[in-house]
Amino acid sequence: MAKDGPNWDGLLKWSLAHSDATRPSRNLSEDDRKWFMEAMQAQMIDVIKRMKEITLVMQAPEEVLEAQGVTANDIKDMLDELQEHVESIDNANDLHSIGGLVPLLNYLKNSDAGIRAKAAEVVTTIVQNNPRSQQLVMEASGLQPLLFNFTSDPDINVRTTALSAISSLIRHNKPGITAFRLANGYAALRDALGSESVRFQRKALNLIQYLLHENHSDCAVVSQLGFPRIMMHLASNEDLEVREAALGGLLELARDRTGGTDGNLSGEAEKLKPILRDRIEGISLMSPEDLEAAKEERQLVDSLWAACYNEPSSLLEKGLLPGEDATSIPPDVASKHFEPPLRAWAANEAAGRQPSTEKKESPLLLGFGPPSEHALVQSNSGGEADAGDQNTST
Repeated sequence: MAKDGPNWDGLLKWSLAHSDATRPSRNLSEDDRKWFMEAMQAQMIDVIKRMKEITLVMQAPEEVLEAQGVTANDIKDMLDELQEHVESIDNANDLHSIGGLVPLLNYLKNSDAGIRAKAAEVVTTIVQNNPRSQQLVMEASGLQPLLFNFTSDPDINVRTTALSAISSLIRHNKPGITAFRLANGYAALRDALGSESVRFQRKALNLIQYLLHENHSDCAVVSQLGFPRIMMHLASNEDLEVREAALGGLLELARDRTGGTDGNLSGEAEKLKPILRDRIEGISLMSPEDLEAAKEERQLVDSLWAACYNEPSSLLEKGLLPGEDATSIPPDVASKHFEPPLRAWAANEAAGRQPSTEKKESPLLLGFGPPSEHALVQSNSGGEADAGDQNTST
Protein backbone atom coordinates (compact mmCIF):
# COMPACT_ATOMS: atom_id res chain seq x y z
CA MET A 1 0.00 0.00 0.00
CA ALA A 2 1.05 3.58 -0.52
CA LYS A 3 3.00 4.98 2.39
CA ASP A 4 0.97 8.20 2.41
CA GLY A 5 -2.32 6.31 2.74
CA PRO A 6 -4.68 6.35 5.71
CA ASN A 7 -3.45 5.61 9.20
CA TRP A 8 -4.66 2.01 9.53
CA ASP A 9 -2.93 1.51 12.88
CA GLY A 10 -4.90 4.45 14.18
CA LEU A 11 -8.09 3.07 12.67
CA LEU A 12 -7.53 -0.27 14.38
CA LYS A 13 -6.90 1.37 17.74
CA TRP A 14 -9.99 3.52 17.30
CA SER A 15 -12.11 0.47 16.40
CA LEU A 16 -10.88 -1.47 19.43
CA ALA A 17 -11.46 1.52 21.70
CA HIS A 18 -15.03 1.87 20.49
CA SER A 19 -15.97 -1.82 20.68
CA ASP A 20 -16.80 -3.32 24.06
CA ALA A 21 -19.05 -6.37 24.21
CA THR A 22 -19.84 -5.64 27.87
CA ARG A 23 -21.34 -2.23 27.11
CA PRO A 24 -24.27 -1.21 24.93
CA SER A 25 -23.36 0.26 21.56
CA ARG A 26 -23.31 4.03 21.27
CA ASN A 27 -23.92 6.35 18.35
CA LEU A 28 -20.90 7.76 16.56
CA SER A 29 -20.31 11.46 16.80
CA GLU A 30 -20.43 13.37 13.53
CA ASP A 31 -16.67 13.96 13.66
CA ASP A 32 -15.97 10.23 14.24
CA ARG A 33 -18.29 9.25 11.42
CA LYS A 34 -16.69 11.73 9.01
CA TRP A 35 -13.15 10.55 9.92
CA PHE A 36 -14.11 6.92 9.48
CA MET A 37 -15.76 7.44 6.08
CA GLU A 38 -12.80 9.48 4.81
CA ALA A 39 -10.39 6.74 5.88
CA MET A 40 -12.45 4.07 4.13
CA GLN A 41 -12.76 6.13 0.95
CA ALA A 42 -9.01 6.78 0.89
CA GLN A 43 -8.35 3.06 1.24
CA MET A 44 -10.76 2.24 -1.62
CA ILE A 45 -9.05 4.69 -3.96
CA ASP A 46 -5.64 3.39 -2.91
CA VAL A 47 -6.62 -0.23 -3.67
CA ILE A 48 -7.92 0.60 -7.14
CA LYS A 49 -4.78 2.62 -7.83
CA ARG A 50 -2.65 -0.32 -6.77
CA MET A 51 -4.66 -2.74 -8.93
CA LYS A 52 -4.10 -0.45 -11.91
CA GLU A 53 -0.37 -0.43 -11.26
CA ILE A 54 -0.36 -4.23 -11.09
CA THR A 55 -2.34 -4.31 -14.34
CA LEU A 56 0.35 -2.23 -16.05
CA VAL A 57 2.96 -4.80 -15.07
CA MET A 58 0.81 -7.73 -16.22
CA GLN A 59 0.37 -6.02 -19.60
CA ALA A 60 4.14 -5.70 -20.12
CA PRO A 61 5.77 -8.33 -22.37
CA GLU A 62 7.81 -10.97 -20.58
CA GLU A 63 11.06 -9.89 -22.24
CA VAL A 64 10.50 -6.30 -21.12
CA LEU A 65 10.06 -7.41 -17.54
CA GLU A 66 13.25 -9.46 -17.73
CA ALA A 67 15.13 -6.46 -19.13
CA GLN A 68 13.89 -4.37 -16.21
CA GLY A 69 15.17 -6.98 -13.75
CA VAL A 70 11.72 -8.18 -12.70
CA THR A 71 11.99 -11.83 -11.63
CA ALA A 72 9.43 -14.61 -11.52
CA ASN A 73 9.37 -14.27 -7.74
CA ASP A 74 8.54 -10.57 -8.11
CA ILE A 75 5.60 -11.49 -10.34
CA LYS A 76 4.37 -14.13 -7.89
CA ASP A 77 4.58 -11.64 -5.03
CA MET A 78 2.61 -9.17 -7.11
CA LEU A 79 -0.06 -11.80 -7.84
CA ASP A 80 -0.20 -12.60 -4.13
CA GLU A 81 -1.05 -8.97 -3.48
CA LEU A 82 -3.62 -8.91 -6.27
CA GLN A 83 -5.27 -11.99 -4.80
CA GLU A 84 -5.72 -10.15 -1.50
CA HIS A 85 -7.37 -7.23 -3.27
CA VAL A 86 -9.82 -9.34 -5.31
CA GLU A 87 -11.11 -11.16 -2.25
CA SER A 88 -13.61 -8.28 -2.27
CA ILE A 89 -16.31 -9.02 -4.85
CA ASP A 90 -16.39 -5.38 -5.93
CA ASN A 91 -12.65 -5.37 -6.57
CA ALA A 92 -12.87 -8.70 -8.38
CA ASN A 93 -15.44 -7.28 -10.78
CA ASP A 94 -13.48 -4.02 -11.13
CA LEU A 95 -10.42 -5.92 -12.32
CA HIS A 96 -12.08 -6.38 -15.70
CA SER A 97 -13.15 -2.73 -15.97
CA ILE A 98 -9.59 -1.50 -15.36
CA GLY A 99 -8.19 -3.90 -17.98
CA GLY A 100 -6.56 -6.43 -15.66
CA LEU A 101 -8.57 -9.62 -16.26
CA VAL A 102 -7.25 -10.53 -19.71
CA PRO A 103 -3.57 -9.98 -18.76
CA LEU A 104 -4.16 -12.16 -15.69
CA LEU A 105 -5.60 -14.94 -17.88
CA ASN A 106 -2.57 -14.61 -20.16
CA TYR A 107 -0.37 -15.46 -17.16
CA LEU A 108 -1.95 -18.92 -17.28
CA LYS A 109 0.28 -19.42 -20.35
CA ASN A 110 3.44 -18.01 -18.77
CA SER A 111 6.69 -19.94 -19.22
CA ASP A 112 7.19 -20.12 -15.44
CA ALA A 113 5.17 -22.89 -13.74
CA GLY A 114 4.96 -20.96 -10.49
CA ILE A 115 3.38 -17.99 -12.25
CA ARG A 116 0.91 -20.24 -14.08
CA ALA A 117 -0.12 -21.81 -10.78
CA LYS A 118 -0.41 -18.50 -8.96
CA ALA A 119 -2.47 -16.96 -11.76
CA ALA A 120 -4.93 -19.86 -11.45
CA GLU A 121 -5.19 -19.23 -7.71
CA VAL A 122 -6.07 -15.59 -8.35
CA VAL A 123 -8.70 -16.64 -10.91
CA THR A 124 -10.16 -19.01 -8.31
CA THR A 125 -10.54 -16.14 -5.85
CA ILE A 126 -12.10 -13.87 -8.47
CA VAL A 127 -14.85 -16.29 -9.55
CA GLN A 128 -15.77 -17.81 -6.17
CA ASN A 129 -19.43 -17.09 -5.40
CA ASN A 130 -19.34 -14.39 -8.07
CA PRO A 131 -21.61 -14.96 -11.09
CA ARG A 132 -20.59 -11.66 -12.68
CA SER A 133 -16.90 -12.54 -12.69
CA GLN A 134 -17.71 -16.09 -13.79
CA GLN A 135 -19.45 -14.60 -16.81
CA LEU A 136 -16.56 -12.21 -17.51
CA VAL A 137 -13.99 -15.01 -17.37
CA MET A 138 -16.10 -17.19 -19.67
CA GLU A 139 -16.51 -14.31 -22.14
CA ALA A 140 -12.74 -13.76 -22.07
CA SER A 141 -12.22 -17.44 -23.00
CA GLY A 142 -10.63 -18.10 -19.64
CA LEU A 143 -11.86 -21.69 -19.43
CA GLN A 144 -9.69 -22.82 -22.35
CA PRO A 145 -6.24 -22.18 -20.84
CA LEU A 146 -7.46 -23.58 -17.52
CA LEU A 147 -8.57 -26.78 -19.23
CA PHE A 148 -5.26 -27.03 -21.05
CA ASN A 149 -3.28 -26.62 -17.83
CA PHE A 150 -5.54 -29.09 -16.04
CA THR A 151 -5.13 -31.79 -18.64
CA SER A 152 -1.69 -31.20 -20.15
CA ASP A 153 0.64 -29.17 -17.96
CA PRO A 154 3.77 -31.13 -16.94
CA ASP A 155 3.71 -29.57 -13.47
CA ILE A 156 1.28 -31.28 -11.07
CA ASN A 157 0.84 -28.13 -8.99
CA VAL A 158 -0.21 -26.20 -12.10
CA ARG A 159 -2.68 -28.96 -12.98
CA THR A 160 -4.09 -28.91 -9.46
CA THR A 161 -4.54 -25.15 -9.24
CA ALA A 162 -6.11 -25.11 -12.71
CA LEU A 163 -8.62 -27.74 -11.55
CA SER A 164 -9.43 -25.61 -8.49
CA ALA A 165 -10.10 -22.62 -10.74
CA ILE A 166 -12.30 -24.70 -13.05
CA SER A 167 -14.26 -26.00 -10.08
CA SER A 168 -14.99 -22.47 -8.89
CA LEU A 169 -15.65 -21.16 -12.39
CA ILE A 170 -18.33 -23.71 -13.33
CA ARG A 171 -20.04 -23.98 -9.95
CA HIS A 172 -23.68 -22.82 -10.32
CA ASN A 173 -22.70 -21.76 -13.84
CA LYS A 174 -24.71 -23.72 -16.44
CA PRO A 175 -22.81 -22.39 -19.47
CA GLY A 176 -19.57 -23.29 -17.73
CA ILE A 177 -20.72 -26.83 -16.96
CA THR A 178 -21.88 -27.28 -20.53
CA ALA A 179 -18.53 -26.07 -21.87
CA PHE A 180 -16.72 -28.39 -19.46
CA ARG A 181 -18.75 -31.37 -20.70
CA LEU A 182 -18.15 -30.51 -24.35
CA ALA A 183 -14.40 -30.26 -23.70
CA ASN A 184 -14.30 -33.90 -22.51
CA GLY A 185 -14.07 -32.76 -18.93
CA TYR A 186 -15.28 -36.03 -17.43
CA ALA A 187 -12.59 -37.99 -19.25
CA ALA A 188 -10.01 -35.55 -17.88
CA LEU A 189 -11.38 -36.06 -14.36
CA ARG A 190 -11.13 -39.82 -14.80
CA ASP A 191 -7.47 -39.45 -15.76
CA ALA A 192 -6.89 -37.21 -12.73
CA LEU A 193 -8.11 -39.99 -10.42
CA GLY A 194 -5.15 -42.08 -11.57
CA SER A 195 -2.65 -39.46 -10.43
CA GLU A 196 -0.19 -40.16 -7.63
CA SER A 197 -0.98 -36.75 -6.14
CA VAL A 198 -3.49 -37.14 -3.30
CA ARG A 199 -4.35 -33.44 -3.47
CA PHE A 200 -5.12 -33.70 -7.18
CA GLN A 201 -7.28 -36.78 -6.57
CA ARG A 202 -9.25 -35.03 -3.82
CA LYS A 203 -10.08 -32.04 -5.99
CA ALA A 204 -11.11 -34.24 -8.91
CA LEU A 205 -13.34 -36.41 -6.70
CA ASN A 206 -15.01 -33.41 -5.10
CA LEU A 207 -15.77 -31.86 -8.48
CA ILE A 208 -17.18 -35.17 -9.70
CA GLN A 209 -19.43 -35.44 -6.67
CA TYR A 210 -20.67 -31.88 -7.11
CA LEU A 211 -21.41 -32.39 -10.82
CA LEU A 212 -23.29 -35.62 -10.18
CA HIS A 213 -25.30 -34.05 -7.38
CA GLU A 214 -26.29 -31.11 -9.57
CA ASN A 215 -26.78 -33.06 -12.81
CA HIS A 216 -28.23 -36.53 -12.21
CA SER A 217 -28.36 -37.18 -15.93
CA ASP A 218 -24.54 -37.30 -15.92
CA CYS A 219 -24.52 -40.37 -13.67
CA ALA A 220 -25.04 -42.68 -16.65
CA VAL A 221 -22.17 -41.05 -18.55
CA VAL A 222 -19.85 -41.36 -15.57
CA SER A 223 -20.77 -45.03 -15.15
CA GLN A 224 -20.07 -45.72 -18.81
CA LEU A 225 -16.64 -44.10 -18.46
CA GLY A 226 -15.71 -46.57 -15.71
CA PHE A 227 -15.81 -44.22 -12.71
CA PRO A 228 -17.49 -46.68 -10.30
CA ARG A 229 -14.58 -49.12 -10.27
CA ILE A 230 -12.04 -46.32 -9.88
CA MET A 231 -14.00 -44.78 -6.99
CA MET A 232 -14.45 -48.20 -5.36
CA HIS A 233 -10.69 -48.56 -5.38
CA LEU A 234 -10.22 -45.08 -3.91
CA ALA A 235 -12.78 -45.82 -1.18
CA SER A 236 -10.02 -47.84 0.49
CA ASN A 237 -7.39 -45.11 0.11
CA GLU A 238 -5.19 -44.27 3.09
CA ASP A 239 -6.21 -40.59 2.90
CA LEU A 240 -9.45 -39.89 4.78
CA GLU A 241 -10.60 -37.07 2.48
CA VAL A 242 -10.02 -39.20 -0.63
CA ARG A 243 -12.09 -41.99 0.93
CA GLU A 244 -14.89 -39.62 1.86
CA ALA A 245 -15.02 -38.03 -1.59
CA ALA A 246 -14.96 -41.42 -3.33
CA LEU A 247 -17.74 -42.74 -1.09
CA GLY A 248 -19.73 -39.56 -1.73
CA GLY A 249 -19.46 -40.04 -5.49
CA LEU A 250 -20.52 -43.66 -5.20
CA LEU A 251 -23.50 -42.61 -3.10
CA GLU A 252 -24.64 -40.18 -5.81
CA LEU A 253 -24.45 -43.00 -8.36
CA ALA A 254 -26.27 -45.45 -6.11
CA ARG A 255 -29.13 -43.04 -5.46
CA ASP A 256 -29.61 -41.99 -9.07
CA ARG A 257 -32.68 -43.54 -10.68
CA THR A 258 -32.78 -41.58 -13.94
CA GLY A 259 -31.26 -44.45 -15.92
CA GLY A 260 -33.27 -47.27 -14.35
CA THR A 261 -34.80 -48.56 -11.16
CA ASP A 262 -31.62 -50.11 -9.78
CA GLY A 263 -29.32 -47.10 -9.93
CA ASN A 264 -25.94 -46.88 -11.61
CA LEU A 265 -24.18 -49.23 -9.17
CA SER A 266 -26.42 -52.24 -9.67
CA GLY A 267 -23.76 -54.08 -11.65
CA GLU A 268 -21.06 -53.33 -9.08
CA ALA A 269 -23.04 -53.91 -5.87
CA GLU A 270 -21.56 -57.31 -5.07
CA LYS A 271 -18.03 -56.05 -5.67
CA LEU A 272 -18.71 -53.04 -3.47
CA LYS A 273 -19.97 -55.09 -0.51
CA PRO A 274 -16.56 -56.48 0.63
CA ILE A 275 -15.05 -52.99 0.29
CA LEU A 276 -17.69 -51.54 2.59
CA ARG A 277 -17.25 -54.43 5.02
CA ASP A 278 -13.54 -53.70 5.17
CA ARG A 279 -14.29 -50.06 5.91
CA ILE A 280 -16.73 -51.05 8.65
CA GLU A 281 -14.06 -53.29 10.17
CA GLY A 282 -11.51 -50.50 9.98
CA ILE A 283 -13.93 -48.09 11.61
CA SER A 284 -14.60 -50.62 14.38
CA LEU A 285 -10.91 -50.60 15.29
CA MET A 286 -10.58 -46.81 15.42
CA SER A 287 -9.72 -44.88 18.56
CA PRO A 288 -12.28 -42.34 19.86
CA GLU A 289 -10.22 -39.54 18.32
CA ASP A 290 -10.11 -41.25 14.92
CA LEU A 291 -13.83 -41.99 15.11
CA GLU A 292 -14.54 -38.30 15.56
CA ALA A 293 -12.34 -37.44 12.58
CA ALA A 294 -14.13 -40.11 10.51
CA LYS A 295 -17.63 -38.89 11.34
CA GLU A 296 -18.52 -38.17 7.71
CA GLU A 297 -16.98 -41.41 6.50
CA ARG A 298 -19.12 -43.39 8.95
CA GLN A 299 -22.27 -41.69 7.71
CA LEU A 300 -21.29 -42.22 4.08
CA VAL A 301 -20.55 -45.93 4.55
CA ASP A 302 -23.90 -46.50 6.23
CA SER A 303 -25.83 -44.39 3.67
CA LEU A 304 -24.14 -46.17 0.76
CA TRP A 305 -24.87 -49.59 2.28
CA ALA A 306 -28.53 -48.65 2.75
CA ALA A 307 -28.79 -47.30 -0.81
CA CYS A 308 -27.30 -50.46 -2.33
CA TYR A 309 -28.77 -53.18 -0.10
CA ASN A 310 -31.92 -51.59 1.36
CA GLU A 311 -30.87 -52.15 4.95
CA PRO A 312 -28.73 -50.35 7.53
CA SER A 313 -25.11 -51.30 7.84
CA SER A 314 -23.69 -53.09 10.87
CA LEU A 315 -22.36 -49.71 12.04
CA LEU A 316 -25.84 -49.10 13.47
CA GLU A 317 -25.82 -52.36 15.43
CA LYS A 318 -22.32 -51.62 16.71
CA GLY A 319 -23.30 -48.14 17.83
CA LEU A 320 -20.74 -46.51 15.57
CA LEU A 321 -22.97 -44.07 13.71
CA PRO A 322 -22.49 -40.37 14.53
CA GLY A 323 -26.15 -39.89 15.53
CA GLU A 324 -29.58 -41.47 15.58
CA ASP A 325 -30.59 -39.84 12.30
CA ALA A 326 -27.33 -40.66 10.50
CA THR A 327 -29.04 -42.94 7.97
CA SER A 328 -31.72 -40.41 7.02
CA ILE A 329 -29.58 -37.42 6.02
CA PRO A 330 -26.39 -38.00 4.02
CA PRO A 331 -23.43 -35.77 4.82
CA ASP A 332 -22.75 -32.77 2.64
CA VAL A 333 -19.14 -33.65 1.82
CA ALA A 334 -18.83 -31.65 -1.38
CA SER A 335 -19.84 -28.29 0.04
CA LYS A 336 -16.98 -28.03 2.50
CA HIS A 337 -14.51 -28.35 -0.36
CA PHE A 338 -16.29 -25.83 -2.55
CA GLU A 339 -17.02 -23.33 0.22
CA PRO A 340 -14.66 -20.49 -0.68
CA PRO A 341 -12.67 -19.67 2.46
CA LEU A 342 -11.89 -16.19 1.16
CA ARG A 343 -15.39 -15.09 0.25
CA ALA A 344 -18.14 -17.26 1.77
CA TRP A 345 -18.85 -14.57 4.32
CA ALA A 346 -18.98 -11.87 1.66
CA ALA A 347 -21.52 -13.15 -0.84
CA ASN A 348 -23.82 -10.13 -0.53
CA GLU A 349 -23.27 -6.67 -1.92
CA ALA A 350 -22.50 -4.96 1.36
CA ALA A 351 -19.81 -7.40 2.42
CA GLY A 352 -16.14 -6.57 2.09
CA ARG A 353 -12.84 -7.82 3.37
CA GLN A 354 -11.41 -6.20 6.50
CA PRO A 355 -7.97 -4.77 5.76
CA SER A 356 -4.96 -6.40 7.31
CA THR A 357 -2.96 -4.45 9.85
CA GLU A 358 0.22 -6.03 8.58
CA LYS A 359 2.19 -3.75 6.27
CA LYS A 360 3.43 -5.55 3.18
CA GLU A 361 6.06 -4.10 0.93
CA SER A 362 4.88 -3.67 -2.64
CA PRO A 363 6.77 -5.71 -5.25
CA LEU A 364 8.96 -4.08 -7.85
CA LEU A 365 7.06 -2.21 -10.56
CA LEU A 366 8.14 -0.87 -13.93
CA GLY A 367 8.50 2.81 -14.55
CA PHE A 368 5.17 3.20 -16.34
CA GLY A 369 3.47 6.42 -15.35
CA PRO A 370 0.41 5.68 -13.22
CA PRO A 371 -2.90 7.32 -14.16
CA SER A 372 -3.80 10.66 -12.63
CA GLU A 373 -5.65 10.83 -9.30
CA HIS A 374 -8.62 12.41 -11.12
CA ALA A 375 -8.82 9.46 -13.52
CA LEU A 376 -8.47 7.00 -10.68
CA VAL A 377 -11.39 8.46 -8.78
CA GLN A 378 -13.52 8.48 -11.91
CA SER A 379 -12.64 4.87 -12.70
CA ASN A 380 -13.39 3.79 -9.15
CA SER A 381 -16.74 5.58 -9.08
CA GLY A 382 -17.69 4.02 -12.40
CA GLY A 383 -16.59 0.50 -11.49
CA GLU A 384 -19.05 -2.29 -11.90
CA ALA A 385 -20.27 -4.15 -8.78
CA ASP A 386 -22.29 -7.29 -8.68
CA ALA A 387 -22.28 -9.22 -5.45
CA GLY A 388 -23.25 -12.63 -6.79
CA ASP A 389 -25.47 -15.21 -5.16
CA GLN A 390 -24.77 -16.93 -1.88
CA ASN A 391 -23.47 -20.47 -2.45
CA THR A 392 -25.11 -23.35 -0.69
CA SER A 393 -21.69 -24.27 0.66
CA THR A 394 -16.59 -22.91 -1.32
